[in-house]
Amino acid sequence: MAGEPQTDCLFCKIVTGDIPATVVRESETTVAFRDINPQAPTHVLVIPKAHYPDAAALAAAEPQTAADVLREAGLVAADEKLTESGYRIVLNTGAGAGQTVFHAHAHVLGGRGMQWPPG
Repeated sequence: MAGEPQTDCLFCKIVTGDIPATVVRESETTVAFRDINPQAPTHVLVIPKAHYPDAAALAAAEPQTAADVLREAGLVAADEKLTESGYRIVLNTGAGAGQTVFHAHAHVLGGRGMQWPPG
């Protein structure tokens, strides 16, 4: 059921502490941790503690938690000293867009040049 922890979800297991992660921030509704396969010098994932398969489902069901994810992404960027040089927040939705873990999450990427369109 949406919003409930899923026993087969990697990110749900990180939320519960069953799988370790390098946590950089945590709020009442979110957890932010370093990506194990970084695509930039700074690559942090910000996830809601509640399970939703993607950002669109999260926003439809819990708009305040979706806003919390974005707020925390901005705070991660500030903590990582990315605000002056710039950073990217990416929300992949669906396998065709590159989503590999079907638990809503935002990527905070920075510390290198970001071109558009992304390569």
